[in-house]
Amino acid sequence: MIVPSIDLMDGRTVQLIGGKDKALDAGDPRPLAERFGRVGEIAVIDLDAALGRGSNATLIRDVVRLARCCVGGGIRDVETARGWLDAGAERVILGTAARPEILDQLPRERVVAALDHVAGKVVVEGWRRDTGVDVFERMHELRGHVGGFLVTFVEREGRMQGIDFDEVRALKDAAGDARLTVAGGIKNAGEIAALDELGVDAQVGMALYTGKLTLAQSLAAMLSSDREDGLWPTIVCDELGQCLGLAWSNAESLERALETGTGVYWSRERGLWEKGKTSDNTQELLGVLLDCDRDAIRFTVRQAGSGFCHLGTRSCFDEDRGLGALERTIAERTRETEPGSYTARLLTEDGLLDKKLVEEARELAEAGTQAEVAHEAADVLYFTLVAMRRGGVQLHDVISELEARARRVTRRRGDAKPEAGR
Repeated sequence: MIVPSIDLMDGRTVQLIGGKDKALDAGDPRPLAERFGRVGEIAVIDLDAALGRGSNATLIRDVVRLARCCVGGGIRDVETARGWLDAGAERVILGTAARPEILDQLPRERVVAALDHVAGKVVVEGWRRDTGVDVFERMHELRGHVGGFLVTFVEREGRMQGIDFDEVRALKDAAGDARLTVAGGIKNAGEIAALDELGVDAQVGMALYTGKLTLAQSLAAMLSSDREDGLWPTIVCDELGQCLGLAWSNAESLERALETGTGVYWSRERGLWEKGKTSDNTQELLGVLLDCDRDAIRFTVRQAGSGFCHLGTRSCFDEDRGLGALERTIAERTRETEPGSYTARLLTEDGLLDKKLVEEARELAEAGTQAEVAHEAADVLYFTLVAMRRGGVQLHDVISELEARARRVTRRRGDAKPEAGR
């Protein structure tokens, strides 16, 4: 896959050539993170921290909340690495500190060893110091301690001169079962697709920023189709993973979808088709994922209006159901059109919702049989959704919070507060 890279210096997104000369300034990284994050994990590198002359930590914390991030640059001890994992980073990248005694104190699958090299020798401290260590020797030493390697060809960085595939194959063998990502010199989508076939990820910066390569081109190069028209089946899901329907994509529609951040597809009858343009049933594109065989796509969207189906229903497959449907029903019943509903009463009668939350939670705690637990849990879920509605929070916000907590490596005891037993 493609891994878009955001390198930070002085609070700005930059691209360096050969690790030294600033070639461009792409500005605030947050809009870039939102756009790049639609295709998966992005790499965020703090160049100032790597060079020991400052930190972009506050800015990176904002970026981590916007996209799935692999964070690197200046992480030289266990505490800093854990801090980024607790802050929501999917993975952390360690360079100088990638030593077994440090790595073994971190979850292996969430640690990447950065091996920047010049002429086959590892360089550290912002590419300024040559360690004299052979990159393959270093990989053999570390591959049992990390979940991945990020190997940067420093001489090619920012120059888009192309990839040496013989060297990449040797690096993949040296990585063992650790995932390999390469950076530096990648020049076109064909190279990204060729790397993907090898099971190697491509970290890309300069080509994206200069417009010589787009995210859509990168994904399209990896995709295949057995259809005469070359279209790719596209499964459309909402934020909770519910399937809304099946559509079709091609290179043109994929480009437009990623460029605009909306649900754009290819109609076999009408050509380019933007969902909701005439019906107001619009879609905000949140993510694009390729399947394991690279012959199908999943769009994750935020659906507006009555739904995805042309029959006026949310899904093309069945009735709207599940927690998402309950959430939408609660939203409808709090409108002025149904002021007499119990949901509306909970939101308008002072103190009622708070009392019901406490009451139902206690009844769930005291439930004995499976039927009682299911009954009381349903009550708690309903009143919780109403409380979320009151606070302007949606289910996907709660799920995002739970996923962020799951990424933490520092655990609290979770003891009950003294007043909980009252």
